[in-house]
Amino acid sequence: QVQLVESGGGLVQAGGSLRLSCAASARSFSTYAMGWFRQAPGEAREFVAAVSLIAGSTYYADSVKGRFTISRDNAKKTVSLQMSSLKPEDTAVYYCAAKPGILAYPARVDEYAYWGQGTQVTVSS
Repeated sequence: QVQLVESGGGLVQAGGSLRLSCAASARSFSTYAMGWFRQAPGEAREFVAAVSLIAGSTYYADSVKGRFTISRDNAKKTVSLQMSSLKPEDTAVYYCAAKPGILAYPARVDEYAYWGQGTQVTVSS
């Protein structure tokens, strides 16, 4: 069982930056691929970014490519999402997710076995 706790959400003006963090309780954190998803009110959960076991590979949704950066620190058992040039359409609850082993389909919600409770990000225009 893995517990994930997100932090770092908040209210920011368009064009600003936020850094989200996710702390994991997994004993062998380095054996989990990690992802970030988001969900706006009334919409489906959507893929944002993912990182492979040892950060050898990263994946991004087209909508955030060039603005967001995912990273992981296996020693600290954390994964982060640095968000820059934020837009009002980035407003959503952001979720951290973990997948045991190798990522096959990084953007699929059902790829991931464990989820955090989410953190709200609101971008004002």
